[in-house]
Amino acid sequence: MELFSNAPILLLSMPGGIEWLWIILAVIILFGGKKIPELAKGLGKGMREFKDAKDGIRKDIETEMNKKEEIGTVNN
Repeated sequence: MELFSNAPILLLSMPGGIEWLWIILAVIILFGGKKIPELAKGLGKGMREFKDAKDGIRKDIETEMNKKEEIGTVNN
């Protein structure tokens, strides 16, 4: 019964060395060597678009906060 009480913790851990090898082998088998660069390029493009969108939202929020601060200083 002790084994089952620790099961959720064990399931959330990051893969170790041999697990990464199995994952890489499975990816190569499923997608083939020619598709992996295309998948990596698509993943990189998606990450870049996400970062750009995140930065855009942050910039919009900062702009609005600065506008509110300017309005507050004009009224005082």
